[in-house]
Amino acid sequence: MTSSPSSVSVPRLVIAAPSSGSGKTTVATGLMAALTARGLVVSPHKVGPDYIDPGYHALATGRVGRNLDAYLCGPELVGPLFAHGARGCDLAVVEGVMGMYDGAAGEGELASTAHVAKLLRAPVVLVVDASSQSRSVAALVHGFASWDPEVRVGGVILNKVASDRHEELLREALESAGVPVLGVLRRVAQVDTPSRHLGLVPVAERQSAAVEAVAAMAAQVERGCDLEGLLSLARGAGALSCAAWDAAESLASSPPPPLPVPSLGAAAPEPPLRPGRPRPQTPDGLKDKDPDGAEDKAPGRRPEVRIAVAGGPAFTFSYAEHAELLTAAGAEVVTFDPLHDEQLPDGTRGLVIGGGFPEVYAAELSANEPLRKAVAALAETSAPVAAECAGLLYLCRELDGLPMCGVLDADARMSERLTLGYRDAVAVSDSVLAVAGTRMRGHEFHRTVVEPGAGMVAAWGVRAPERRLEGFVQESVHASYLHTHWASEPGVALRFVERCRTS
Repeated sequence: MTSSPSSVSVPRLVIAAPSSGSGKTTVATGLMAALTARGLVVSPHKVGPDYIDPGYHALATGRVGRNLDAYLCGPELVGPLFAHGARGCDLAVVEGVMGMYDGAAGEGELASTAHVAKLLRAPVVLVVDASSQSRSVAALVHGFASWDPEVRVGGVILNKVASDRHEELLREALESAGVPVLGVLRRVAQVDTPSRHLGLVPVAERQSAAVEAVAAMAAQVERGCDLEGLLSLARGAGALSCAAWDAAESLASSPPPPLPVPSLGAAAPEPPLRPGRPRPQTPDGLKDKDPDGAEDKAPGRRPEVRIAVAGGPAFTFSYAEHAELLTAAGAEVVTFDPLHDEQLPDGTRGLVIGGGFPEVYAAELSANEPLRKAVAALAETSAPVAAECAGLLYLCRELDGLPMCGVLDADARMSERLTLGYRDAVAVSDSVLAVAGTRMRGHEFHRTVVEPGAGMVAAWGVRAPERRLEGFVQESVHASYLHTHWASEPGVALRFVERCRTS
């Protein structure tokens, strides 16, 4: 549903870098925490599909970390989703992805940090790893600042600076680049956060250590950055003409008729643009509240149906908008922890199992036999089950030889090969999530293999980058490696809730 555009004037910054590993997360998270400590209400955002960094952002700000992905959701939803998350905030900080101009492979600038910065009309702060250079930093910064005249690089933060003399050389060189230095960070080991096969270890797996890491990032940014200069730059962001996305309103818009199912060799038709506008709702413990105090409950709406959503350390990957859409569609969303809870929440009518790291917790998940049996029993009743990536592994017979739920006739194992990238997909069969022909864009990110890779009835026909069938539709179960963002197709949530209600 589209309403008349409004003007979004929240001050905002995009934290970018020439490449991955330059220090974006340290600077962005530290800046969020430092400004929050000053009493500002900071809205945290992350460019791209990543689930892990937003967990650190939430820890730094006390607010839900939200993603801005122009590939998964379309460029037309970046502004509305940003406005949804930033409503009522004093400032928004957006952490970029990869190198500033790196986006979806083969798609030009699409979904890059630069692209999102332009969509948000936001100034960019470039974080540069200066550890192995001095005068060359000026050429590097000049190149990034001048490559696209629509991207406004308003300052640079120098990271991993070795000494006072090194800082002096860097500042002297940058005087000719015309980009002000807004911060200098020295090498400090305690801001390092542990990583493993899929990047940083999520906050949920290291709560106390994560709190210490965020505090160290904040202290380093406070010590080394010109916070007033950064705030002044943020206040110079141009007004953004869009209405905030709203879960209920996006569901109220009439869904388009399903697209015909194309063969995998044919060109997929372009889906209609469907910008919506959700109002914030509040996951437990985080402060995303409607400033008007209005509840997102439509008059005369039917009783809620209870949907259990997997959480805890093994299942940390979820976009906040999914729970908001389920709630707006009439669900009571209840979180459970498959590592510790031996039963599903009472009255569960549907189950959502998102991404995470079941391979790390395979022994503990396998040992929780009562819950595995409860999940299998729920699926046998034809209650809707939606599983993405980690959820797919959990529904298999085995994961690395350890028994899982046995809902799917498939086995999973770890692999040395990293599968990573955006996917263009079409639903090849009707399911609890979508009718055949529904086109969605997704993202894969795993080091596991499921055999077979698709069931007798597949979930998706992946069209790009390679053509293949993927995932499983089995009775009321939809399981796939693809991470999708339901804001791009709100009817997914509505269909799932209705199936839960009628199953």
